[in-house]
Amino acid sequence: MFKKIMVPVDLAHLDMIEPSLKIVADQAKHYDAEVCYVGVTATTPGSVARTPEEFTQKLEAFAQERAKVHGQPVSTHTIVSPDPIADLDDDLIEAIDKVGADLVVMPTHPPKHADVIMPSHGGKVATHTKASVFLVRPGAGE
Repeated sequence: MFKKIMVPVDLAHLDMIEPSLKIVADQAKHYDAEVCYVGVTATTPGSVARTPEEFTQKLEAFAQERAKVHGQPVSTHTIVSPDPIADLDDDLIEAIDKVGADLVVMPTHPPKHADVIMPSHGGKVATHTKASVFLVRPGAGE
């Protein structure tokens, strides 16, 4: 059913996205799908890497480690943005087409009243792409 699963990852907060990573590993095995790990970095030095090139190397190393967990082929896609926070949703939506993903698995927060004014990243991605989107709540799979 799914051939390529895209997973947005925040290398600075891997502990928070671990439930999503577990689900991705399960889905990748189940569907014999490739997993594409997508990371967004700024053009300026950050907490994870000083340059976009260094960030790309770290994202690739992360993907190779995850491949040992699920045993499926992996790829990476780095998005370099002058303002990752403001551009995140649009960058992820664009990346879905670029990498050819037919499923996106991403973490999300529990619903809040403020979502009416400012929707979650996952909600916006789900409404602006043809790919299926699997949103993972904190603590899922525990």
